[in-house]
Amino acid sequence: MKIEDLEDLECDLGQNDSVDAKQLVKVDAKRALVGAGARILFYPTLLYNVFRNKIQAEFRWWDEVDQYLLLGAVPFPKDVPRLKQLGVGGVITLNEPYETLVSSSLYHAHGIEHLVIPTRDYLFAPSFVDISRAVDFIHENASCGRTTYVHCKAGRGRSTTIVLCYLVKYKHMTPTTALEYVRARRPRVLLAPSQWKAVQEYSRRRLPPTAQSPSGDAVLITKADLEGYHSACDDETVHKELAVVPKIKGRPMMAMLSCLFASLKVSGVSGPVTSRLPEARAC
Repeated sequence: MKIEDLEDLECDLGQNDSVDAKQLVKVDAKRALVGAGARILFYPTLLYNVFRNKIQAEFRWWDEVDQYLLLGAVPFPKDVPRLKQLGVGGVITLNEPYETLVSSSLYHAHGIEHLVIPTRDYLFAPSFVDISRAVDFIHENASCGRTTYVHCKAGRGRSTTIVLCYLVKYKHMTPTTALEYVRARRPRVLLAPSQWKAVQEYSRRRLPPTAQSPSGDAVLITKADLEGYHSACDDETVHKELAVVPKIKGRPMMAMLSCLFASLKVSGVSGPVTSRLPEARAC
């Protein structure tokens, strides 16, 4: 598929400096061609979408993804008051300037925040940084009870990329589950290969680090290990705090134990012992 060929070539250009300069020119030419085609097709496809919206009840201009998230097509100025009535407090625009029909000043006049992330149509996806900005923008609005409207031209590809990443991060969905969920809400969504790859890459980079196993990565100090270690304080209400320090390979056992006991904080002689996992300190 030509879209995938373009992506593979871009990866080669980033990883292999020996790629012939002619290939770089070829990539730039394809980008320019896609950009020119998108400009030519913008108004014809926009009118087609408006026509279908008028004659087909199921062809909605926007759809509700969840309580505080709408996914749809490029809004017209007349849509802004309606969006405000729906509780929209933020709009994310994935259009390039020639595709944008509503100015930021009009949104601001209605008390709506406007985040603009210009993204070329058809083959392209927002960068990881831009996706992260948009996802957090949606979450911040939702946390305040405000709805966010995410749109591109038709509400199919670029805007769907952002919505899927939001569901991956804040609704804890897999990319596939998120796509199935959004398709159930807006059946005509369609991602280009580059956009789907962007969602998958975002999901991989958002995975939390694997929790460390105490048995393999740390040494635990138990209550029995503390017998005989007392402080000057006799208050019965204070507690002993335990520290966990990672094992350091190559150190003698006595040096390791010395390091452990140096990081151990003991603040009493009686009462329950509570363990805590503070940030590991270098010894």
